[in-house]
Amino acid sequence: MNEGWITQLRKGVLEYCVLLVLKGGASYGYEIVQALKRMEDLEVGESTVYPILARLSEEGCLSRRKEASKSGPPRTYLSLTVAGQLRLEAMGSYWKRLERVMRELEAGAGARSEE
Repeated sequence: MNEGWITQLRKGVLEYCVLLVLKGGASYGYEIVQALKRMEDLEVGESTVYPILARLSEEGCLSRRKEASKSGPPRTYLSLTVAGQLRLEAMGSYWKRLERVMRELEAGAGARSEE
């Protein structure tokens, strides 16, 4: 069975998922990856999440601060900026609209008879 569509759906929602994780407060990359990995159906790894974090930082949605770690090198903690909070709100609003559309389509609202 070709499950490429599942991969595409996951890719489409990962930015929103990352922002949702950071809504809970500052976190470092590995911690964000682990939080997302606990969501079994996402099946994400570092190679997927770190580019999203870099892009969100470049776009001004995340701020970074370095902090010493007791168990290794310093950690870079990421947190939402005002722009990141606005993006999260916009994505949440759009997500709700998509859910409504999907429910309508599932109920048959999108079907049209051709006469």
